Amino acid sequence: MADELAWETLTTDIAYSCPGFDIVHEDVELPDGTETDFDFLREGDSVVVLPLTPDGDVVVIEEWRQAVKRVNRALPAGSMEADDAAPRDAVDRELREETGYEAERVRHLYTAEPANGYADSVFHYFLAEGCEPTAEQELDFDESIRVETAAFDELLESVRSGDLRDGRSAVGLMYYALFER
Repeated sequence: MADELAWETLTTDIAYSCPGFDIVHEDVELPDGTETDFDFLREGDSVVVLPLTPDGDVVVIEEWRQAVKRVNRALPAGSMEADDAAPRDAVDRELREETGYEAERVRHLYTAEPANGYADSVFHYFLAEGCEPTAEQELDFDESIRVETAAFDELLESVRSGDLRDGRSAVGLMYYALFER
């Protein structure tokens, strides 16, 4: 049975498409019968990895982010690709490609919809333990990434102070600190 709050989608079109996301335009009918339109960002599923070295440091990346015109410190993350059957499949690939590290153990932490009022984005958070630098980075043509390690408590403090502003990373660090540590 449909929820009384549900909207009915009448038509769906792609208003704009580019590598990484689409802008979707829908004509919808609201529960009271009003017809209107709704646009949203279709990005799909991504993974965010909290990679811990054997001695407990976190593998972090520094990456140029054109939208905010600065280098951003963050956890490795990336979109699921067509050949990823499940979010877990994307974890090893993203960690290796962005950092050159590989994990001994990986487990799911949390799944979030960070902006479901205007986007269908889903972030799957994973803990990767026993991470060692065993491979070379395999960056996409438009990625500029520097890799480093940092103490977990230092990163957590950088969230508190506002120095670490990447929302995906902040959620992952805080979730781990609150529920897993």
